[in-house]
Amino acid sequence: MKKFSHIYVEKDVKDHPRAVKILEKFPKSTVVYINKYSEVFNRPNQNYIVQKDRQNLIIAKKRHSFVYPGSKLCEDFGNLRFYHTSNVYNCLYQCDYCYLQGLYPSAHIVIFVNLEDYFEEVDKLLEEGKIYLSISYETDLLALDYITGFCEEWIKYASSRDLLLEIRTKSANFSHLEKIEIPPNVIFAWTLLPQPVIDIYERFTPPLKMRLKGIQRAIAKGLKIRISIEPVMYVRDFEKVYEEFVKEVFNHIPAESVRDVNIGAFRMSKEQAKRIERLNEASPIFSYDTVFQDKVFTYKKARHYEEFVAEKVKEFVPEEKVYVFGSQF
Repeated sequence: MKKFSHIYVEKDVKDHPRAVKILEKFPKSTVVYINKYSEVFNRPNQNYIVQKDRQNLIIAKKRHSFVYPGSKLCEDFGNLRFYHTSNVYNCLYQCDYCYLQGLYPSAHIVIFVNLEDYFEEVDKLLEEGKIYLSISYETDLLALDYITGFCEEWIKYASSRDLLLEIRTKSANFSHLEKIEIPPNVIFAWTLLPQPVIDIYERFTPPLKMRLKGIQRAIAKGLKIRISIEPVMYVRDFEKVYEEFVKEVFNHIPAESVRDVNIGAFRMSKEQAKRIERLNEASPIFSYDTVFQDKVFTYKKARHYEEFVAEKVKEFVPEEKVYVFGSQF
């Protein structure tokens, strides 16, 4: 097996029911027991890009820092109490623009199985009032749900809490959740980009047509979905490509089934960009005019790209439902 030939398991969670279920899915993998996930994940002299092609799993226990304040580089949709959490580090997909390759020392996927501790921490935050919580920024939780089952557990948790829960995804795997009850406070946000952009920047992700079919399944179940057009990436014939893309999206998705749309140009922190460039200076993300603005690495024409796409979206969706990241600054 190219992926998951080895599974590293912290001894503290080897008997945890979620760990046992995950291991049952990979009977051919070699299981190695370790004391702490950092023994493997934080080893020196790892190459994220090379390691990505031969990812392994690490099953671990999260011991602190379960919930974080939302990043300023992420859209908060007007929610004052915005947080994110990570049950999983790293992703199955291999997108050139992904900031994770500049964040983590290892490309292996870490799965924290002690969800009960996450739920307890979120409950504490909810004592002070409603929150907006994103659970899928540092991975694609829906794409990994066949391994973890975490989406269903989070949905059941949210059904009895006063919070907005966002599950962001590029996956076409929604059929996995069609049989369960999904309350209106759970938001599925699909990241959509033009197929020419997917072809250049997003390896191993489902094509646009498959993502649209996944959205149609969610809408058929009665959900209002979020469309996330980010990161807007430059591509030859930019205006033509994105105009045709927006038309294709709304030819398949009725506008009345769209909760909102967020649009944001490619961006990441200065430190992450420098690390990625050292790892892969030939990456296409460094082929166009970029700039550092307020410690953020982005396109020189980022605002123009965002506004162009936003104007095309507003032909189908009311302006008050369109969030443009650059307008925050």
